[in-house]
Amino acid sequence: MKRVLLSAGIIAIAMASVGMASAQRNPRGTAKLELKGGTVAVEYGRPSLNGRTAQQLLGQVPAGGVWRLGADKSTTFTTGVDLVFGDLTVPKGEYSLWTRKEGSGWNLVFNKQHGQWGTQHDPAQDLGATPLKESKGAKSEEMVTLDLAKEGDGGILSIQWGDQVLSASFKAK
Repeated sequence: MKRVLLSAGIIAIAMASVGMASAQRNPRGTAKLELKGGTVAVEYGRPSLNGRTAQQLLGQVPAGGVWRLGADKSTTFTTGVDLVFGDLTVPKGEYSLWTRKEGSGWNLVFNKQHGQWGTQHDPAQDLGATPLKESKGAKSEEMVTLDLAKEGDGGILSIQWGDQVLSASFKAK
């Protein structure tokens, strides 16, 4: 009887693990930056192009639509210091990050909810948005890659997929 219960327990654990693995199909990535005594960090899903282009995939987002900025669980942005992105002040705390298509460009959206599935964006929870600068990368990235780089008394958040790079500068307040 003990063997039957033990076997049933092992099977249940294996099935739960498979269920969790299928919910998170893409690897997760992180980027961190130390800034004015605090840590700025981003944690995100990393989908692959799989023979497609970023322009093809992101071209499917309608005007005013949001993209989860990765895959699976929403992208989480954490800051231990108050930051300023253009005209937007982002108080220290934890947020989900999104991009919103605006005309021919993109905005970076900070949402007060975090930890939700990546398609569950509630615009009523948006803290605000800042424009993203678009450029071409020196090399192509197969998987979505987010980076935080130090610049002066602040930094740059960059998002690259294929040869497309979206970036926003920020400063510690």
